[in-house]
Amino acid sequence: MRLISYRTAAGGDRLGVAGTTTWMPAETLAPGGPTTMDALLSAGPDGLDELRRAADPERLALEGRPLDQAELLAPVPRPGKVVAIGRNYRDHTAEEGVEPPAAPLIFSKWSSCVVGPGAEICWDPKLTSQVDYEAELAVVIGRTARRVSEGEALDYVLGYTCLNDVSARDLQFGDGQWVRGKSLDTFCPMGPVLVTADEIDDPQTLAICCRVGGRTLQSASTADMYFGVATIISHCSQAFRLEPGDVIATGTPGGVGIFRDPPVLLGDGDEVVVEIERIGQLVNTCRFEPVAVGA
Repeated sequence: MRLISYRTAAGGDRLGVAGTTTWMPAETLAPGGPTTMDALLSAGPDGLDELRRAADPERLALEGRPLDQAELLAPVPRPGKVVAIGRNYRDHTAEEGVEPPAAPLIFSKWSSCVVGPGAEICWDPKLTSQVDYEAELAVVIGRTARRVSEGEALDYVLGYTCLNDVSARDLQFGDGQWVRGKSLDTFCPMGPVLVTADEIDDPQTLAICCRVGGRTLQSASTADMYFGVATIISHCSQAFRLEPGDVIATGTPGGVGIFRDPPVLLGDGDEVVVEIERIGQLVNTCRFEPVAVGA
């Protein structure tokens, strides 16, 4: 099942189910069921099963609204946590010239930087002049996970989506740690849909790529990760609780802009597309947004 969060005319968020080109509100498909992603996460497996039974593909095709006319939000509009994993692809550590990590390298992005497909990625060029793209597979946790084994870890996944771990490299490297440079407002686009885990049996078999201005700059497979999704979930859960709605960004392949010769960094008007097999395309446009002193 392909889940979306969309903006209503009143400005709120609601849950929907998408087909290939159409979608329907969850409340229309399953009256009395969850109407937002937060409500679905709170309802647990029973709420998801009810919605799945109601989401008939033929009904979606016949009665659904055009998907390209919906104002999509990030599938989880405001995650509790965005847990990110660094240096998790072989070609990325090679281009950076660093040793492979001995264990998943964990950092965080503030959830306030999450935006949806079609939203603009904005920054003040006086604050940062080295903004980079990072295509990533994102994992959305469906139920509380604490000290889980690798063998059971995937049972805690609600689904998967595309994520762009946008990074201000000058801030990231200048600070000596990564949170600020990774967490500027709008620096975590996600979407366009959340594909539930039952439709992706093995998350380590997906093609992933990033295009900027139509040029393919990253192209890899999730099979190239050092640490797969199950390992990452289990490792994180030994240290801290993963809760429903938490998002894990599982790392980016090689081909990022800062390590190219010459560097290829994002600028005003650039269109960035993150595409993952069986999930879709996350498209965002970059904009300079100068901020007045004292604002």
